Amino acid sequence: MIVCEWRDFSTDAATYTLESFEEMIGDEFEAMMFEEGNDIPSYIWTVNYVVIIKRNTRMYNDISFTKIPRNPVCE
Repeated sequence: MIVCEWRDFSTDAATYTLESFEEMIGDEFEAMMFEEGNDIPSYIWTVNYVVIIKRNTRMYNDISFTKIPRNPVCE
């Protein structure tokens, strides 16, 4: 499900708010996608990036972010 309003989400290590996410990524939020049954999004779209959220589970629940440019310029 894709939602266009920010929903706060948490891991064992951190809580992510709109302000903290935008500061960390350096871009403005547009939308996020949740897979059924998950309370952490799988993808977040910003003005310039698609951010892939990967779950890391070892000793505790955590996530990592991978930024991919939305509209790469090919020359």
